[in-house]
Amino acid sequence: MTWPAPQPGLVVRYSYLWKREAEAGREEGVKDRSCAIILAVKGGGGRVRVLVLPVTHSRPGSPDEGVELPQSTKARLGLDGDRSWVIVSEANDFTWPGPDLGSRPGQEPASAAYGFLPPNVFRVVRERFIARARAQNASLVRRSE
Repeated sequence: MTWPAPQPGLVVRYSYLWKREAEAGREEGVKDRSCAIILAVKGGGGRVRVLVLPVTHSRPGSPDEGVELPQSTKARLGLDGDRSWVIVSEANDFTWPGPDLGSRPGQEPASAAYGFLPPNVFRVVRERFIARARAQNASLVRRSE
């Protein structure tokens, strides 16, 4: 099976594990969801570590915890028409492609990618995530293989 190359800004289907779920002892996400790759780093042995941020319909608790996706972006990516936010207060870290990467609904198995966030939206998402990480105000859930 061929997976897309992980690149920052790419939106993929992934079984995201929320921090609250990990703290409750869960090892698997409850459902597949769209997630934005914020970082992809090639390490030893050619393995690539990826950080993804979840996309959710739930409004963030505070405005600085998420970036709302424009409806035009959602339409271009093939996502639904409901309001959605990229959450910048937590991320999952995993080795690409990993067992939690999934197929888009109704698509072939290797169709994990929806497409890329526009550069201006990705820039805001990246800057807000980095600012929170530097302030130690972002959570990271490391996923096993």
